[in-house]
This record gives sequence, C-alpha cells and structure tokens, in this order.
Amino acid sequence: MHVPVMRGEVLRFLDPKPNENFVDCTVGEGGHALAILERNKPYGKVLGIDLDPEILEGLKKSVDGTALAERLILVHGNFANLKTIVEQFGFGSVSGVLFDLGFSSWHIEESGRGFSFMRNEPLDMRYNPQSPLTAEAIVNFWRLKDVEEILRRYGQERFYKRIAREIVSSRPLKTTIDLVMAVERATPPWYHRRRIHCATKTFQALRIAVNNELENLERALPQALEVLERGGRLVVIAFHSLEDRIVKNFFREKAKENLLRILTKKPLRPSKGEVLENPHARSARLRAALKL
Repeated sequence: MHVPVMRGEVLRFLDPKPNENFVDCTVGEGGHALAILERNKPYGKVLGIDLDPEILEGLKKSVDGTALAERLILVHGNFANLKTIVEQFGFGSVSGVLFDLGFSSWHIEESGRGFSFMRNEPLDMRYNPQSPLTAEAIVNFWRLKDVEEILRRYGQERFYKRIAREIVSSRPLKTTIDLVMAVERATPPWYHRRRIHCATKTFQALRIAVNNELENLERALPQALEVLERGGRLVVIAFHSLEDRIVKNFFREKAKENLLRILTKKPLRPSKGEVLENPHARSARLRAALKL
C-alpha cells in the first residue's frame, strides 16, 4: 500500500473538517486524498489532479464502487492550470490546497519510464506520456551548452561540464544504464563512493526539465492562493532546494502583502521513524500557510 509522505503533518496543517472541500494538486496514488476524505465526510470532497493518466486510472479503479467515489473528483491535468480546472468542475469553497511534489514509488517501480538509475529502462522520464519532450531527446539532440545548463541549474551538479561533455560524446544514449555509465566515466572514483549515487543529480535535472516542474510550480502557487477561501490553508511538500526556495519566497512575498500568514517558520522534516519506514521521505520539507 502506498504510504503518503508526512501524512500526519499534512492533516494537522490542512485541518480537514466535516463537509469542507480540498484540492490535492498531485493526487498520485491517493494517500493524502483518502486521508482527507476520512476527515471531511459525510459531504466534503477532494478534487484530485495529476499529470499522469496511468496512475490516475489506477486510483480511479481502486475507489470505483465505494462510497469515496462520489467525493473524490479525479482530473487528468497540469496543476499549472489549477484555477481553470477548479472553475471547469465548479469546485467552490476550497478550504485547503495540497502540493506533494515528490514522484511516487509507482513511477520508480512500475512505470517503466526511466525515473530510477537502479533500473535499465528507456530514457523517458515523462509524468504525462502524451508530452512531446523526453529525456532521450535532451541527451541525444540538445546542444552541449544546453545540456550543461540543465545539469547546472536543475541538478546543481558540480561536475556538470564533464558530465555534459561525456553525454554528448557518448551519443546515442537509449537507456538509463547508458546514462549512468556516462556519468560514471565523467566523474572521479571518490564521487562514486558517496552516500548519494553519482547519477542522482543528473537524473533529477533531466526529470525537472522534461516535466517543466519549477515553472509549473511558480505558475500554480498564485492560483492556489486565488482559489482558497479566506482562512483556507496551503500546504506544500518539496523534495529539493530548488522547489523549496520557490515556495519559501512565495510565502514570504505574500506574507509581506498581508495575503498569507506563514504557519511554519522553518520547513518541517519527516521523523526518523518515518524515514526508516519510507526512505523516499528523507528529503521532504513541508511548509504551510493560511490565507488572510
């Protein structure tokens, strides 16, 4: 069963009450949404948005025929279009909006789209298989300086120039293993012995670029504030510093404008117990704010 990251903290800050409505902008396998639906019954609803139609279909099948089906509205879409989606579905009186920006274990273990450097899969990395850009296209056809920029900006990779040169000289790269081997050839042996795998930042950078993750988040946060009722809560779980910086700066800016009250002075981190149970949670950072 899918274990949602920082479930207790999400419920504490969203504070769902009977008959309130919530938006889960990254509904995924439904861990957070189903927990909210336990708290906002009998008539409260959750609008669940996800970019991946396959994972959305799996969640739909799991709730079909249950009492939850009527209260969970599932939408295949991009949270960068949050306000439009909310309006299209006539979803009013929103008491809380949640963004869980991590990718799920399903993407690593079952999607077959190359999200993990531990598996030999095609270099896809798209959340939405209908999107035109793949990681394979970037590593095989983009200019050297553009590959360097992706690794530097989105991966914060110290060896971005060496890795980019090796990627370009190793073309064509078709699989995740091809990419891992290129990273290993480009980096010194000590870099391979660290706790974090030497290809982690390269994979992160390509995934962010393929899915336009940071730009989508920057577009979505103001819309989340717009759709929230006064007194509504905004909760965001980020998994790397680039996302977290966007959220922190947005919260600070809107707090100065007296549009938000920040509820978390510093980002909350998962407990040691949760990290032991779910290692994927180790880099999670939760921030929450209240609309004034």
